[in-house]
Amino acid sequence: MIVKLKNDNEKFYQYMGKFFGSRLVEKQTNDRIYDDSDKEWYIYLEGKKAVAFVSIQKNTIKNVYTTKQEYLEKLLDRIKRENKITNSIVTNTYRDLYERCGFLLDNNSSYKNFVTIYTEQKEDKKLATI
Repeated sequence: MIVKLKNDNEKFYQYMGKFFGSRLVEKQTNDRIYDDSDKEWYIYLEGKKAVAFVSIQKNTIKNVYTTKQEYLEKLLDRIKRENKITNSIVTNTYRDLYERCGFLLDNNSSYKNFVTIYTEQKEDKKLATI
């Protein structure tokens, strides 16, 4: 089951508390997980236990973690249906899965542990010069 929560939901920390500051999650993803108040969290539950999650902030994916690729695949499919994801710098741990789920990857980025994914490019705000 997938739930969508923010950190002000009464069950949020019941599901997500163990991930904040977890050295295991940080080691697996090369990323730290923060509970910013403006993030929406897509959480995959197995019973009452969170086994995968993706956080989104202003159409940008911020955090990604899973215990099984099939959980993350279901989360990413739902996120794509509900959001237009702009350039998101995410852990490259799940690179193949991002591609399999239809995300576009920026292969020009020079990050060692991260990759840029998106479903839609951000519009260039620069004014054209004549």
